[in-house]
Amino acid sequence: MPKGSCLCGQITYTVTGPLRPVIACHCQQCRKSSGHHVAATSAARGDVEITGEVTWYASSPTARRGFCGTCGSQIFWDGPGVNLSISAGSFDGDAGLRLAGHIFCADKGDYYEISDDLPCADAEDPMLTTQVP
Repeated sequence: MPKGSCLCGQITYTVTGPLRPVIACHCQQCRKSSGHHVAATSAARGDVEITGEVTWYASSPTARRGFCGTCGSQIFWDGPGVNLSISAGSFDGDAGLRLAGHIFCADKGDYYEISDDLPCADAEDPMLTTQVP
């Protein structure tokens, strides 16, 4: 079972179900909240067991971002649908995941290029973000 945590360890989580491949989101909100694009996987909310107090920020009318109030680590994104997104970099060790594509490429920062051959969507792409093995 993949496990992860924030930087200081006050929030930990275990995922008991399948994880979606990692998708990089280049939207302005993800860039501003992380300092770069966000790489995240997701799992059914009921398959993510969280220990510790997550601080939630309503980043839009339909979504919120979960982070540690002590160290500031951004760990979760919770929006419409049945899944909870999890920052790929927050896993402890190798979760066996790989990057599968990019979304909101039209909003990416001008200081970098997307140089892999993975699928790139200009905006949201449910074909990329809802895939689960």
